[in-house]
Amino acid sequence: MSSPQTDTTRWYSGISRYQWLVLIIASAGWVFDVYEGQIFNLTRGDMLSELLDGDQAAVKGWGDRFLAIFLLGGTVGGLVFGSMADRYGRRPILIVTILLYSVFSGLTYFATDIYQVGVLRFLVALGIGGEWAVAASMVAEVFPSKARAQAAGIFHASSILGTWLAALAGILVATQWRYAYLLGVLPALLIVWVRASVKEPERWQKQVDEDDPQSNKHLAGSFRDLLLNPRWSGRAFGGLLLAAVGLGTFWSVTVAGQDLVKELLLRTGTAAEDVGAMAKFAYGIVQASGGGLGLLAFGPIAARFGRKPAFVGFQLLALLIVPVVCFVPQSYTQMLFILPVFGFLTLGMHAGYAIYFPELFPTHLRATGASFCFNGGRMLAVPVLLFSGWLKEQPDMQLRYAVPGLSTLFLVGVVIILMMPETRNQELPE
Repeated sequence: MSSPQTDTTRWYSGISRYQWLVLIIASAGWVFDVYEGQIFNLTRGDMLSELLDGDQAAVKGWGDRFLAIFLLGGTVGGLVFGSMADRYGRRPILIVTILLYSVFSGLTYFATDIYQVGVLRFLVALGIGGEWAVAASMVAEVFPSKARAQAAGIFHASSILGTWLAALAGILVATQWRYAYLLGVLPALLIVWVRASVKEPERWQKQVDEDDPQSNKHLAGSFRDLLLNPRWSGRAFGGLLLAAVGLGTFWSVTVAGQDLVKELLLRTGTAAEDVGAMAKFAYGIVQASGGGLGLLAFGPIAARFGRKPAFVGFQLLALLIVPVVCFVPQSYTQMLFILPVFGFLTLGMHAGYAIYFPELFPTHLRATGASFCFNGGRMLAVPVLLFSGWLKEQPDMQLRYAVPGLSTLFLVGVVIILMMPETRNQELPE
């Protein structure tokens, strides 16, 4: 077991060029991962209006269905490819997942009906769900314990670049939504870089080369070992619930920032034709910038105080900032000042999943376990998403009253993390 507390050197001291390269490649894949998810949120109104001949009632219903399809695809892809990464290696599965989401995103350009879009969104999500688990595991395995939290935090924080890219693409293409999906083909170029530069982490390669019949090699990627072995099952289900809270609050609370801005603009007399672009900027650039800083900050905070205190602190402060953003701003300018803090506190904890989940499981189950927690959390977040949609649509329910009620889910996250193990200053389990 290492003792990082006694190490006074900078966390990045001694990190090799190859380790930085792995972090850059993993982050680049995650940037486009997030782009693929966010671009649909930003263009679905124009896309569905065109494909459904302007039937706005149908647009809302299909939008919710596609989000459910996307969450299902992410869950299936994460579980399947996470297990395959433990069994067959990180590099080949990283290539497959990037290829999946880039090719099928590009094919969305050619979609002519609603069902084609549904199939393509599912296939895109398969790759997205798998890529995160593989990349997060690689970063955890390549970096030393003293730098693991910071490196994993940077990896997950790179998602903000994907949000910015999606926001800028959404603004630039305006109603010509098809061109935004052509950009999704670009990550296919990463495959050449991965094939040329990335090798299997030594931890995984050592497991494969192990000849001892008592080794865990034959259990690599085994869901039976993950869920029935009491040493790992509690961690798996605890991580699943923790991710469900984070993803549920993301879709019901964090994403509501855009609609809160719209409501404020309409209440204060802003011209209806200006509301959409102003809200996209406030959410996709201003709030997202605060969220990116929160993601970057989570790693150093978790390294200094521990993973559990970091999760508890962010969730309690998120609970406090939600009513502030809902009721305090009386103008667009005031909202722009508060939104970065809102993004920092409600989104920052998500970096903890890339830090914490790979630390909970041994090498032969690392991608499987991390994926089970994060992507399984997607499915548990669906009921929260459906309830959130129902609540916000109630005739007498204003969004600024609904969102604080939904934010009480952060308290559930506090209870869950308090029952989980602390992994600070520990080597990865074997």
